[in-house]
Amino acid sequence: MQSELQSYLANFAFYIAYLVMAIPASILLNRVGFKNGVKYGLWILGLGALLFMPAAYTRTYNMFLVALFIMGTGLALLQTAANPFVTIIGPIESAARRISIMGICNKFAGIISPLIFAFLVIKPTDKLIMEQLDANLLAGAAKEEALNELICGVIPPYCSLAALLFIFGIVFSRSPIPNINPNKDVKSTDVLSNDRKSVFAYPYLILGAFALMFHVGSQVISINTIIGYAESMDISMLDAKIFPSATLFCILVGYLSGIILIPKYLSQQRALVIATISGLVLSLCVLFISGEVTLFGFTTDISIWFLVLLGIPNSVIYAGIWPLAIHDLGRYTNIGSSLLVMGLCGNAILPLVYGYVADLTGDLRTAYWVLIPCFVYMIYYALYGHKIEHWKKRTVK
Repeated sequence: MQSELQSYLANFAFYIAYLVMAIPASILLNRVGFKNGVKYGLWILGLGALLFMPAAYTRTYNMFLVALFIMGTGLALLQTAANPFVTIIGPIESAARRISIMGICNKFAGIISPLIFAFLVIKPTDKLIMEQLDANLLAGAAKEEALNELICGVIPPYCSLAALLFIFGIVFSRSPIPNINPNKDVKSTDVLSNDRKSVFAYPYLILGAFALMFHVGSQVISINTIIGYAESMDISMLDAKIFPSATLFCILVGYLSGIILIPKYLSQQRALVIATISGLVLSLCVLFISGEVTLFGFTTDISIWFLVLLGIPNSVIYAGIWPLAIHDLGRYTNIGSSLLVMGLCGNAILPLVYGYVADLTGDLRTAYWVLIPCFVYMIYYALYGHKIEHWKKRTVK
């Protein structure tokens, strides 16, 4: 039987690319700039998609993992380029608003792309084959033939995706969007970073990278574990799929709130404080408040709805941390962006921690204690950590 820890290893294999490839991505961006970095990121994504063709033909698991890692590399490059680009292309005070708009586009794509993929890949006959495989009704040559039929259906959409990514990379590179490169464009006038010997001399950046790690890790825990938590309440997997959708809806509500409120009614820092404290309160509610409720036709413990509501503060936190951590880095903007992208490896690490605690305690709900230190640290960063300019107090001569 698969353990909770093992069930998150595939997630680890994809997101670890953020940790491994972020610094090489920064080196590339220093040479080519943000705009060209986006182009190359799209092309690397396309290369990863193309590798699904030989992986499918040979049905080689390791080749699938390589393809996923390459796609993760492309996304690491895109993240390293896109987030600081969106941050510095306009006033820093409204950066969280621009990141929220980008987040809505990302989540909207996350809604429609699985639907399009399922429409293109999964045929009615495929559903019957999958049901037969799950029920162990196929064996020997019949099973091999069925698996080959299923996996070969993946090839056309991934080839089409690769072509679109290559084409979009070319179109984007020829667009009128400026190619910003802080390493070249700001170096001669960068006064704030002239006294810094390295990017590690910016405490608010390093602390921000850890804040992002705890944020994305806690967010993916709240989304990826909710189906299993619902199943522990005797809800079928088919019905339990409503809970990630409800969480996604809450995330969209949070993004829209950020666009409306920041910076007109709330500063980025104030919004981050509210969001991180709200996240801690909701996490404590998941752990300590129980009671049977019926909502949307589902009778569940109320704690699962607190988990759903975590989507609202989680959507604001990312947009709040990034501009506070990336500002005034000057010639270190590229490498600083890479360090923040490395923080996204929390998507890979913290779900494993959750799975380990769940296996250790035998209780999925108890494992949500992992969320508490994450939000405590994020509150620290929102209130104090982002203000730390130097590791040691500077004496005035």
